[in-house]
Amino acid sequence: MANSKLIERIGYGFGDMSSSMFWKIFSYYLPFFYSNIFGLSLIDAGVLVLVTRIWDAVSDPMMGVIADRTNTRWGKYRPYLLWVAPLFSIAGILLFTTPDLNYGGKLIWAYVTYILMMTVYTAINVPYGAMLGVMTADSNEKTVFSSFRMFFAYGGSFISLFLWEPLTNLMGGYGTPGGWFWAMVTISAACFIMFILCFTLTREHLKTISTVSVGSDFKALLSNKPWWLLIGAALCFNLFNTVRGATVAYFFQDIIGPNVSLAFFGIMFAFYAGLFLGAGEVSNMVGVASCVPIANKLGKKTTFILVNASLVVLSILFFFIPCTPVGFWLMLIAQIVISVLTGIMSPLVWSMYADVSDYAELKFRTASTGLIFSSSSMAQKFGGAIGGAAVLWLLSGFGYVTDAEQLKAGAIQPEGALTCLRWLMSFIPAAVAALSVLVVSFYPLTTERIQEIGDELKKVRSVD
Repeated sequence: MANSKLIERIGYGFGDMSSSMFWKIFSYYLPFFYSNIFGLSLIDAGVLVLVTRIWDAVSDPMMGVIADRTNTRWGKYRPYLLWVAPLFSIAGILLFTTPDLNYGGKLIWAYVTYILMMTVYTAINVPYGAMLGVMTADSNEKTVFSSFRMFFAYGGSFISLFLWEPLTNLMGGYGTPGGWFWAMVTISAACFIMFILCFTLTREHLKTISTVSVGSDFKALLSNKPWWLLIGAALCFNLFNTVRGATVAYFFQDIIGPNVSLAFFGIMFAFYAGLFLGAGEVSNMVGVASCVPIANKLGKKTTFILVNASLVVLSILFFFIPCTPVGFWLMLIAQIVISVLTGIMSPLVWSMYADVSDYAELKFRTASTGLIFSSSSMAQKFGGAIGGAAVLWLLSGFGYVTDAEQLKAGAIQPEGALTCLRWLMSFIPAAVAALSVLVVSFYPLTTERIQEIGDELKKVRSVD
């Protein structure tokens, strides 16, 4: 039994390993791709990543409702991993395809492929996330599953981010559309295989049945105070990650420079955006591994508050690190510590969504796991959209230069744009983390309350 549980935890991890390989590339490199490779203006690219999220506001809860009412021999949520995996990979490839069209045609292509990718992402990721609510009834075991999920997620993110620039260079060049296209083909193939493994190695053990109307489900959701607070806090957390992540490619190109090397025990190695982000993903894995013992000792709410308060302090300190050889090491160390903390946060948030789902099932007598977990996907996407658009619009407002011909002719970035980049790595994410602390301080599902909910639900649930 113990061995089967381990296999299932690993299998569940493969699902977010696949999703995160895509999501981190979209979050951290897509704004740069649109402005510097694909050829969109900063303003148009910013509008694109924000406007397409209006559709997500509809598609995410729709997918949650559909999944909640799906019944197959494989369960409610698990079959979507098998059905949607091929479309997931194809949509990712199309997103990083640069067609030979005029500016208007390329803009339309960008809108169509971006909306397609986010729709397919919803169709596979909402059911995948909701599976956590039906794989076990134990709140602590949900945190364990969530930790495996995020450990694998950050492992996949590390692989994709660390290899992205070398892959593009190997397959045509970092500055060429072909390099980005073939790099995404490689990543997409790996993601397809991992979703199939997730489907094969997992099972749904709890049988939940929605006995109320769709309208009642939505009414219950909107009356769910813990859900409102958690989605606000999760939105802030995703915004924190996206603002920093989407800035890194610009930060390294224009502040740190492309040819910086660091010495480590006499060995010189390149200090580039992929290394900085990749080091963060490995550190995230350390944080994920630390989540269960810390959350079990302190409680989920207290852990959430302490982690975000620490992120506020560290983000502010990042602003004062100079661009010197010693400063580069300090930046890397700060990235490692910040990423350990965000690694603790990630499984914590997903586990808290599962608790909110249990709360809703007991209070409103509705099995709306998919609908509730779809809100987590929605928060992730809105955080990514607002963060990505904010980075692009702020840089445009401060006069950031993207035109390749101007840069070749010797144009330099305005001082205001460089200061904006430093703020996007420090004070702005610090403010977002502070807001997250404020929101979650009102969250009512303490450890004791969660235990009471679990005990009540045991009396009414059917377990496989």
